[in-house]
Amino acid sequence: MSLLNTYLLSPAVNILLFYQSFHKFLYLSFFYHLNQIVFSYNSNHIEGSRLTKEQTRHIYETNSFFSEKDGEEIKINDVIETRNHFKAFDFISEKNHEPITQDFLKELHRILKNGTSDDVIGDYKKIANYIGDFSTAKPKQVAQEIERLVSEYTIKTNIDIKEIIDFHYKFERIHPFEDGNGRIGRLIMFKECLKNGITPFIIDVEHQAFYYRGLKNYENQKGFLIDTCLSCQDEYEAILKDYIDGASIDLNEAYSTLEKVVSWFGTKIDG
Repeated sequence: MSLLNTYLLSPAVNILLFYQSFHKFLYLSFFYHLNQIVFSYNSNHIEGSRLTKEQTRHIYETNSFFSEKDGEEIKINDVIETRNHFKAFDFISEKNHEPITQDFLKELHRILKNGTSDDVIGDYKKIANYIGDFSTAKPKQVAQEIERLVSEYTIKTNIDIKEIIDFHYKFERIHPFEDGNGRIGRLIMFKECLKNGITPFIIDVEHQAFYYRGLKNYENQKGFLIDTCLSCQDEYEAILKDYIDGASIDLNEAYSTLEKVVSWFGTKIDG
């Protein structure tokens, strides 16, 4: 008798596999939930959002907002962009194997900024902007600069984390959108890590100063930004390992639970 027939004819095996799959599903769902909250909170906070992690969690779980103290002033854009970041994360997760194109970047920006008070959403900037003391690409140069950057990047093979970080720096120096460039850039880094089989990472607020220093000094010292990203990757990898370990199945526990379940149906388990 084939393994498939054994599987189809054995209620005990069916229930055991269901238990294992459901157990893993709960952990994976919780990890996805954590990703959404941690990524949105940190990336928005780096850009000046005043929302706390608990407020971010509440928006994700209930699609509503609460004030933690009387008289607290929260920009409506902070709330909208937090909610939009959840959608943007879903977008890059679902489309992680797609190449980066100008249309892809514009659609990601449209998702992130949809419903905000921004003048230009889903398209490149109309007015010049700056990163601290650094000038960025002029509005008329953006399409050409982005096309060059994307073309040079997408023809590469065996992309590693340093090339992803290099793309991020060059994208931020162009600063193609009037607002949201940092968040778009960090979402793209996460996407490209997924696409290329590299452990992704989230730049958190604890690394914010090092991250900005890395961007500022990248031309002269690439190591600052690379080391910051690798440190964030190490932290993410540790969290990921905890959840992978947590999702593993203890077969003794599984069989104990299974014994109770199948006893309801009068099915005996052969060890």
